[in-house]
Amino acid sequence: MTDTPPNDTTSDATAPAAKSVGKKAGGLRKAADKSARTRAREFGVQALYQYLVGQNTLESIDTFTRDLTGFHKADSLHFDTLLTGCIEDREALEAMISPHLDRPIAEVSPIEHAVLLIGAKELASCLDVPMRVVINECIELAKSFGGTDGHKFVNGVVHGMALQSRPAEA
Repeated sequence: MTDTPPNDTTSDATAPAAKSVGKKAGGLRKAADKSARTRAREFGVQALYQYLVGQNTLESIDTFTRDLTGFHKADSLHFDTLLTGCIEDREALEAMISPHLDRPIAEVSPIEHAVLLIGAKELASCLDVPMRVVINECIELAKSFGGTDGHKFVNGVVHGMALQSRPAEA
């Protein structure tokens, strides 16, 4: 059994399911090996996708996401920080992201947009998460949920944001 949530036919925008469970040296990482924060980020991408595409309310997205299979294994406090923070601080986070883009933010795919919002939020507000962890987690989210080469784009943008927002760590 996987942690991939079933499609919800009652939602305006169905959150994408992860394509893989991540990689480990020499093979796939089992779902049981994922940290609670990694799971919170995964659910965060799905929730932000619903927000960006379906324009659903924060309350409805939060309720829907918490009912998904496997949410109990996620760090719910980190999920709250990401979801609420990304929605409430969206304008400031997008201002942080935009200088590192090669196109307007409106042209970025919703998955990559969600991953970039999470990366910006963690870099700006979650100082207990090392810069390299933020970059690596965003790359893995883009590999799991995004398009074929989306992780390369996400890597460049998040790396640029990290160098600018946390120069001491770089």
